[in-house]
This record gives sequence, structure tokens and C-alpha cells, in this order.
Amino acid sequence: MSPARLFPNIYGVDFSGAKLAGHNTWIAHVEVTTGRRRPRLRALNNLEELSLHATRAPALAWLSQSIANSTDALWAMDFPFAMPIEVMSRGATFDDQLAEIARWRRDAYALGLRCVRRSRRCADKLHIRRTTDTEARTPFDCYHYRIIYQTFHGMRDVLHPLRAHKRTAILPFDYKRLPHADNAVIESCPGSTLRRLGWPHNNYKQPTGGALTSKRRRTRRRILDLLKEHIEIEPRHDRLIMRNPGADALDAVLAALAPGLRWPDYDHAAIARHRRYRLEGHVYT
Repeated sequence: MSPARLFPNIYGVDFSGAKLAGHNTWIAHVEVTTGRRRPRLRALNNLEELSLHATRAPALAWLSQSIANSTDALWAMDFPFAMPIEVMSRGATFDDQLAEIARWRRDAYALGLRCVRRSRRCADKLHIRRTTDTEARTPFDCYHYRIIYQTFHGMRDVLHPLRAHKRTAILPFDYKRLPHADNAVIESCPGSTLRRLGWPHNNYKQPTGGALTSKRRRTRRRILDLLKEHIEIEPRHDRLIMRNPGADALDAVLAALAPGLRWPDYDHAAIARHRRYRLEGHVYT
């Protein structure tokens, strides 16, 4: 199976499930133009600027609706699309998982604790990684305490509402929709992409804020210089990426990098028929 069409617009989303998700989520719009040697970074904004909301619920509602309304667009999102099948109801499909998350009446942390209890019962260990997490070497499993808010709010507040839009293909679950879809949504992981490319993947983030330390500045500059070999980045975006302490802006561009360059080369047929991927997702690195 080859992709039914190429997408001229790639959106990389460095996603946050925090209370101020609008402030902490960044979106990179990468334009792929026939005849241009490299894709071009057209826009780079945080979600608060675009949605006019900093708080989570309205900002993520705006994001989900914007995806649904987009055309000729591939959205690469940095959050797990599904849980390992072992910690969900037996035989649960992707839609079953989304429905179960939507019905959950407690918070994301409580969901993570429930997953830990289930993994203890079935595997006698605290955490189970999805097959794709192991293959892509993602930093955390889906319900690790550092990622569970992204998983929960990404599934509940972004993917679940998108199921009502039949011209949105959430992959790898909706390959049959892809030929006639207005847009597609895939799971990406900037950290996994950096590892696969052999680029620096530590010491480029500074979550405490403030001016970058010399070590982080050097590491980030090296990543950005390597990135420019594949994507055209204007000086204004270069400055923004270097001045953003948490590196969320950089991660948004990295989220778009792999699908922007490799989309025609993925073995889509193998991904679509994989027994685990079609139930718990696939990281496109």
C-alpha cells in the first residue's frame, strides 16, 4: 500500500495536557511544495496565540476543530494515541479505548494508577510498553506519570471528538479512509526521531526557564543546524526556536520532520495490517 496522496501541509504539534495547555502546546506548519528542494517552515506558534485560550479545555477544543476543518493536511501529534492492550478492557478496539477514556470521570493521574494495577495483575510489573514504544524507543510508556496527562487529554479532548468527522483519518486505525480524507492524524515523537537520526537528544531543553546555559545553547544550535539541512527555516523562526526555553517550538518542528520527509517511504501496508498497531497505535519516526 502506498499513500493515496501526498500532503502539501504538515503540522507538527508538540502537545501538552497541562492545565495551561494552550500556552505549552506549539504548532509548526511545514509546507511541502513540488519543485522546492526542501520543505519550508511556514509558521510556528503556540496554541494560545492561535486559539486565544491558555487553559486546557477551550484550547484543545479549538485544536481538535481546527484539525477537522483542515484540508490537504497531515497532523503529526506528540502524544500516545492509545494504551497497551493489556491495560484496557479485553478485546478493546481503538474506538473502544477512546470511548472508555471519554467515560472516565476521574483525572488523568487516577487513570494511570488504574493502568498500573492492571499491568501488575497481568504482567507482574508496573509498566507495559506498547510494541511501537519499544521499537521507536519512546522516552516513556503511555501511562507513566510524566506522560499520562498528554495521553489522557490527547485521546479524550482531541482524538475522541475527531471520530465524528468521517473525512479525518486517524492512523494507523483508518487507512481505509485515507484515499478520501481531507486530513490525517498520526503519532510522532521528537525524541525518537532524534535518536533514529543519531542527532543529540539530551540537554537541549531548559524547563526551568531563563537564558539557556551554554551547554544547552550549543546542543540546541547543533540540532537546529542539522534540521536546516532538511527544512528551510527563516531567521525569525531560528531566533524563536533558540529563545524558547523549554524547546517546545523546536519539538513541534521535529514532530513534523519525519512525516514531512518520509511519508511516501513508510510501509503503509505492513503498518495497517500489524496486529498490535491497529489496536494500540504506531509512532511514525
